[in-house]
Amino acid sequence: MHVKKNDVVEVISGDDKGKRGKVLRVLLKDNKIVVEGINRTKKAVKPNKRNPQGGQLSIELPLAASNVLLIDPQDGKPTRTGVRIQPDGSKVRYSKRTGAEMGRIAPANAKRVALATKG
Repeated sequence: MHVKKNDVVEVISGDDKGKRGKVLRVLLKDNKIVVEGINRTKKAVKPNKRNPQGGQLSIELPLAASNVLLIDPQDGKPTRTGVRIQPDGSKVRYSKRTGAEMGRIAPANAKRVALATKG
C-alpha cells in the first residue's frame, strides 16, 4: 500500500474531495484507510458507564486507499509515489512530483542489492 500510519494525505474523490488529514489506521486486508476528520458519520450510542448521557458520536469511517494522494514533503502538493531500491538493498518511497524521498519502507536485504546495482 502506498500510505502508512501518520502520513498526511489529500482526498481526491468523494464528498470530502480536497480535504487533508493524517492517516489514523491502515486496513491492509480491505485496502482502506481511516483519515482524521474525513468521511465522518454520526453513530447513535445508548447510555453506558463511559457515556452516561448517551446520544450521538461523530466517527471516521474507512475510505479506499485509492481515493487519496500523499502530500509531497518539498512543495506541499499531492503526489503519486514510487519505490526505489537503495544500494544497501533497502526500499524507500519517493515523490514522483519532485523526486524527494518519503521514508524507508523495508529494511536492507541482500537479495535486493543485486537488483539495485543492475537497474
